[in-house]
Amino acid sequence: MIDLTGKRALVTGGSKGIGLAIAGELLQLGASVATCSRHDDELEAAAAKLRAGGGTVHARAADVTDPRQVEDLVAGAAEALGGLDVLVNNAGRAHPGTFGRLTDEDWQADLDMKLFSMIRCSRAAVPHMLEAGGGRIVNVNAVYGRYPDPTFFATSVNRAACQSFTKTLAIELAPSGILVNSVNIGFVATPQWKNIHEQRAPELSEEEFFGGFAAAEVPLGRFGRPDEVSGVVAFLASDRASYITGASIDVAGGMGRYV
Repeated sequence: MIDLTGKRALVTGGSKGIGLAIAGELLQLGASVATCSRHDDELEAAAAKLRAGGGTVHARAADVTDPRQVEDLVAGAAEALGGLDVLVNNAGRAHPGTFGRLTDEDWQADLDMKLFSMIRCSRAAVPHMLEAGGGRIVNVNAVYGRYPDPTFFATSVNRAACQSFTKTLAIELAPSGILVNSVNIGFVATPQWKNIHEQRAPELSEEEFFGGFAAAEVPLGRFGRPDEVSGVVAFLASDRASYITGASIDVAGGMGRYV
C-alpha cells in the first residue's frame, strides 16, 4: 500500500489534466499539496475541487517560465506546508510543428516551459529537501524525448534534454537521499490534446481524431487517462520506490519503438 501521510508536495501545472490528477492522488494518499497555474480562475476552481476531498491544499498563481516567480512559488509552498519533500515538475504544454515552422521565439518558449522550469523549480526545491533529510523529484516528460517525431520537433529535442537533466541530477543528488525520476507520457487525454484536435482537425470528432493517433502509434490502441499517470507518480513519491532513482518510466500504452 502506498502511504504519503506527512509528505509535503509541490505539483506544478496542477490546475487541470495530469497535474490535477497527480495533486488529487497525492492528497488521497495523505500528502499535503501545493500547486500552481498561470491562470487564477483555473487555479481556484482546481483548488476548490481538491479541497472538497479533504486535506491541505495551497494554491498559488505562478508562471514557471519566470525565475523570480519560481523562487516565490517554491518558498511559499515550503512555508505553507512546513517544508518540502516532493516536487513534481509537471508544467508544460504541447508545441507541435516541424523544423521549418519553428521560430527562435518558439524554441525559447518551449525550452523555458519544459527544461528550464524543471531546472529552476528543482534548484529552488533541493535546499528544502536537504533540510528534510531527503526527498523526491518526479519529472513528467514525454516518450518523444526518446522516440522523436518531426511533427513535434521542439518537444522531441527539448524532452531529450529533460531526460538527460533527470538522469544527471539523480546521480548528483543520490548521496543526499534525493531521488529523481522521469515519467514519460505518450498520448493522454488532456486539455492540451483537445487543443491540438481543434487546431489540426476540427471536422473530426474527438473519438475519430484520438483513435487515429492511437491506432497508428499505441499498441494498446487507445489514449491514456490522467489517473494512469498519477498512480505511477504517486508510487515514485513514496517509500515503496526507495531504491529507484535516475529511472525513465514510460506510461504510454506501449508507444515508443525502442528498447
